[in-house]
Amino acid sequence: MLLKTRGIAQNVNESLIGRVTRNDKNLDSNTFLLTEQPFENLPNGDYIGVLTTQKTNNFLSEKAFVYNIPSLDHLSEGDLIAVGTTGNINTLYRINSHYNTLLTTERCNSNCLMCSQPPRDRDDIDHYYNILKKLIPLIPKDCPEINLSGGEPTLMGELFFNMIEQIQHDLPDTEIHVLTNGRTFAWNSMAERLGEINCNRLMLGIPLYADYYQIHDYIVQANNAFYQTVAGLHNLARYNQRIEIRVVLHKQSIPRLVKLAKYIYKNLPFVEHITFMGLEYIGYTPFNIDKLWIDPYDYNDELEESVEFLAGQGMNVSIYNSQLCVLPESLWKYSRKSISDWKNSYLPECEQCSKLIDCGGLFTWNLKKHSNYIKAFSNID
Repeated sequence: MLLKTRGIAQNVNESLIGRVTRNDKNLDSNTFLLTEQPFENLPNGDYIGVLTTQKTNNFLSEKAFVYNIPSLDHLSEGDLIAVGTTGNINTLYRINSHYNTLLTTERCNSNCLMCSQPPRDRDDIDHYYNILKKLIPLIPKDCPEINLSGGEPTLMGELFFNMIEQIQHDLPDTEIHVLTNGRTFAWNSMAERLGEINCNRLMLGIPLYADYYQIHDYIVQANNAFYQTVAGLHNLARYNQRIEIRVVLHKQSIPRLVKLAKYIYKNLPFVEHITFMGLEYIGYTPFNIDKLWIDPYDYNDELEESVEFLAGQGMNVSIYNSQLCVLPESLWKYSRKSISDWKNSYLPECEQCSKLIDCGGLFTWNLKKHSNYIKAFSNID
């Protein structure tokens, strides 16, 4: 799915944030007009500007104008976008999707072997915060959930808490899901500050890859990461924060998976959700594939024992990014359709599968690297 495009910018001197419309009757100070058709005059009104597929711009106007855009078909009425000075057009919020993620920074204090979005060491926090500060008030009030990701969102420092407070104020009925490695919460002041916000719709998704520090630290490529993460989890629990544990399944995490499950039950009984996640073939993963790849079919025994143990202790467990045909039937009830719609695909053989509607499919990039045991179910299976 297309989320970015580009044209030729005119009168765009800073990043502009707004919603899109193809109806000039819906124009206001927060909107861009989209048009594929030639027009003789720019519409009147107080709106941001025009985005068009027209090849040239013959108008003398002070409004922002981006022309010669290859296509605008990927944009729906009400989508929220950012228009940059170079003519880049990035979709920030899709009105018809339940999978909207806001990027907070590309910086990170870990460097995971399988990171799907490798970090960049650049000072981008103010840049992204200023975009999000303008975006959040424009998000529809009935938005069910917003995901915050990075990089590592908590590296924003006080701006992270300001952003959570803004979402809580502007979108009081929206669930907030923050993907964080949890390490900064080893400092009690960070957990305490989050607790002061008292946002009961906030969930923190924090990875824990082993019960043994050397394995976890190796996977995330950061010294003391295990101890910082565990300390952070306990500090967050002290302030009644909602926590999800995320475990990515690969060659490094599988050998101690059952022990990790027992560690979570014994030491982290306060977590609200545990999810076991299939590997994404993107980012660093292709470069580290020999260290990471194991066919998902080949770790079913470890996964089944871990999931059944935690579920048997009354803990809330899910499996993400897996295909039903690869999982043992005993685990189907834990499998979720978790892959965001813009990166969700299926193999040709999946199209004839009788269980297609119930299966989560694959990441688009995992079409290149997937289990050898994927097969279509027939109606008699």
